[in-house]
Amino acid sequence: MSDKSRKTPDHPAEELQAGLREVEAELARRWPESRIEPSLDRIAALMDILGQPQRSYPAIHITGTNGKTSTARMIEQLLLAFELRTGRYTSPHVESVTERISLDGLPITVEGFVETYRDIAPYIGMVDQSQPVPMSFFEVLTAMAYAAFADAPVDVAVVEVGMGGSWDATNVIDAAVSVITPIALDHTDKLGRTPGAIAVEKSGIVKKGALAVVAQQPLDAAETILRRAVEVDATVAREGMEFGLLHRSLAVGGQLITLRGIGGESYEDIFLPLHGAHQAHNAALALAAVEAFFGVGGAHNGQLDADKVRQAFAAVTSPGRLEVVRRSPTVLLDAAHNPAGAQATAEAISDSFGFTRLVGVVATSSDKDIRGLLEQFEPIFAEIVVTQNSTHRATPADQLAELAVEVFGSDRVQVEPRLDDAIDAAVALAEEGGDLGGAGVLVTGSVYTVGEARILLGRN
Repeated sequence: MSDKSRKTPDHPAEELQAGLREVEAELARRWPESRIEPSLDRIAALMDILGQPQRSYPAIHITGTNGKTSTARMIEQLLLAFELRTGRYTSPHVESVTERISLDGLPITVEGFVETYRDIAPYIGMVDQSQPVPMSFFEVLTAMAYAAFADAPVDVAVVEVGMGGSWDATNVIDAAVSVITPIALDHTDKLGRTPGAIAVEKSGIVKKGALAVVAQQPLDAAETILRRAVEVDATVAREGMEFGLLHRSLAVGGQLITLRGIGGESYEDIFLPLHGAHQAHNAALALAAVEAFFGVGGAHNGQLDADKVRQAFAAVTSPGRLEVVRRSPTVLLDAAHNPAGAQATAEAISDSFGFTRLVGVVATSSDKDIRGLLEQFEPIFAEIVVTQNSTHRATPADQLAELAVEVFGSDRVQVEPRLDDAIDAAVALAEEGGDLGGAGVLVTGSVYTVGEARILLGRN
């Protein structure tokens, strides 16, 4: 039988996957997300050529250090509950690059991703030739998202910044609602070495006359954000002042929360199928952002339909954020990659899970505050298995082990360079206690680590 006659019904799908691999290879030849040339010139030039697609729909723009993706997913679910067609742009992805661009709550199809890239590729080339620096991986993906949203078309775009705010490629949108999640130290070499300095860049997404919905912040960051709001005549809604979390209690599979919106009204008995106080605060932020989008609050008191709000939050998912992927022993995946994120994760585990023995599997990126992250996890890990993911930014396992020994002591550290071996070793260590009901494994340290673990564990 000839090769040509061996076509199966799967052939179109195989062809699409081949096309996706080609696009990914082309994108991979560009500057990676970790390499920044702070300018909006390139993305602005491409938007001009494409006819300003990002101006064809209203947007909610999200920045901050931690919680951006979870907050974006909550905002998206709320908007969907009110029957709006949504586009969501988040980064980085957990497993597939197509996850970064979502339409109506689902990742763009492989076909849609490839077609969008091919449609704008000639114009990307024009910008590359006209600028001192070619467009980066992230800039091209941002342009693809804005083009895909316009083509859909969407009623509203929910857009997460990649890094910073002022010069982030996403900042060519003119969002009426800006959201700032908690600011902490991360990317300090690029953004600044204090929360206040980092807030200068992040508050750059707040546009003239917009409404900024702001999470609780360190004092210097809060002052910086308020100064930016005054400069651009923006209105600010602050967590703990104009809106907030009133109550939370543990529930099977998540938590029950009561939120106060910016209209002054309470939303009670909301089931949120995510763990940790930080997710409850993200929910308060998301609700306030959607209220602001619909004009609730200020001169327009009242509230959104509470039943639709409950429906929306009950449908929220956030892969790789304290996600349970196995039982006996329980295996959790969490994308914490900086000390503030690790602290929130550690507190959430202590709060929501009754582990008697928890073993960590940790692989980090080399440009992070690794010691700070390990120190946050030290109190909750009985032992730690250090490993590395397959990305070029991964911290070598032996280098990570040296830091882990300093924090945990040599008797609590095991090294397994391969992630699959590390997970197996951690499961074995967790089972040594004999109480599988109280044993657990947490895989963490990087979004990339979690994505690779998710594939290894068959979670999709």
